Amino acid sequence: MPSTSTPARPSQLSTALARDRLGVAAVVFFVMSAAAPLTVVAGVVPTGLAVTGLTAISIAFLAVALVLAVFAVGYVAMARHIANAGAFYAYIARGIGRPFGVGAAWVALLAYNSFQVASYGGFGAIAAPLFADWFGVDLPWWGISLVAWALVAVLGVRDVAVNGKVLATLLVAEIVLVVIFSFADMLTPDFAASSAPLNPSSLVGTGAGALLVMAVTGFVGFEQSVVFSEESRDPRRTVPRATYIAVALIAVLYAFSAWAMISAAGADPIGRAGAEGPELFFNLASDRLGSTALHLGHALFLTSLIAAMISFHNIIARYTFSLGREGVLPRAFGRTVPATGAPKNGSLAQSAVGLVAILVYALAGWDPLVQLFFWGGTTGGIGVLLLITVTSAAVIGYFARNPEGEDVWHRIGAPVLGTVLLLVVTYLALTNIAVLFGVEPGSTPTWAVPLAYAVLTLAGVSWALILRRSRPQVYRGIGMGARSAGTGHSFRDATSEAHQ
Repeated sequence: MPSTSTPARPSQLSTALARDRLGVAAVVFFVMSAAAPLTVVAGVVPTGLAVTGLTAISIAFLAVALVLAVFAVGYVAMARHIANAGAFYAYIARGIGRPFGVGAAWVALLAYNSFQVASYGGFGAIAAPLFADWFGVDLPWWGISLVAWALVAVLGVRDVAVNGKVLATLLVAEIVLVVIFSFADMLTPDFAASSAPLNPSSLVGTGAGALLVMAVTGFVGFEQSVVFSEESRDPRRTVPRATYIAVALIAVLYAFSAWAMISAAGADPIGRAGAEGPELFFNLASDRLGSTALHLGHALFLTSLIAAMISFHNIIARYTFSLGREGVLPRAFGRTVPATGAPKNGSLAQSAVGLVAILVYALAGWDPLVQLFFWGGTTGGIGVLLLITVTSAAVIGYFARNPEGEDVWHRIGAPVLGTVLLLVVTYLALTNIAVLFGVEPGSTPTWAVPLAYAVLTLAGVSWALILRRSRPQVYRGIGMGARSAGTGHSFRDATSEAHQ
């Protein structure tokens, strides 16, 4: 029936992300910035020592890197066939089924938002005493967090290439500092090359599960390479190269710096880690480099958190954009600004979530370091691990129906091996969840976090089934990206997969 309504004015927004903006180096910067190398080295490593009582963190990083490298074989192979900013969501929808894809999308939004708001809490809590020491001003943590929030909100609606340049600057600075501090550790009087950090036998037994999962959290962000596939130059080459380069660089940097720190910490590195916490990394190096290096290290610790905020903000905005473009969320979220290609509404939505979280914690008087930064980061890590594991299984399902263009190793061998390994790590994560949160078994976080992810998965599956009955055209476009219904592109592939 012809429409009698007045034609709509041309929209100032589009349904496409900016094309050909990012090369391999830029994608690596996004990936490694989310991994936050300095935050991991100064925060996760001492925490891992103190909580688990195990010193084999270096071999844990290398072991996790190997698992993720195996997973990445099928992951990036699938990226050669599907370019979608929804990444996990799109892959699970195409590999296992649309309802599970929507469930995964809800899980992804909670997981990445947990990382994002956690960064605000950590930044404010860590910066407040430093600002008091440096400038003699006593500022509330939430006031400092709001400044960081404003910076990230502004960058979120800018050209993705601008974000890449900011991240490149911050990332290079923190990596250089980690390397210099690690070599300084080797020059301390108490340094004695230790084999304990590289002892593979420590990867089995009591506490090993928590150790492995802590290592996994250090790699969170490596999966972002695929999220930027639509904005990459020659994504069939850019995405695989960026993924493998990022995993390799992260593994080597973490393993080396952890080994140097433990070797320089004297006869009782676990005791010192428990007593000094993140300051262990800075204190060891400052003995050789002086107080100026100590202050610089603290400053870059803060910029490392800012880099992580920017990176997570971008990935959340693109997930929201992908869901809006396909009609799973309101279509308004699936629009970008033509001049910059930025997913503006998705970015603004994430900024709103971050603002609410900061204000709620400030008004309630909750601890921003433990209850926001630590618990939020752990919650996000568990969610991303679950997503990676299910995505690995989805790769097997996708190539079982679409075997063309990939060899047996990429289609079956690596995905099956990766799925088995990830299932083991996931099991260890859930059975060591009390250790991960630093609480007693049975405490609220130990059951509330898994329950939240289970409820979100069920809600997403239910919403997809509702769409199948009430809006079949939208349902057929789930996981199809720019080819989904309503974007003006063909979605013949979606129709051919309507049985999912």
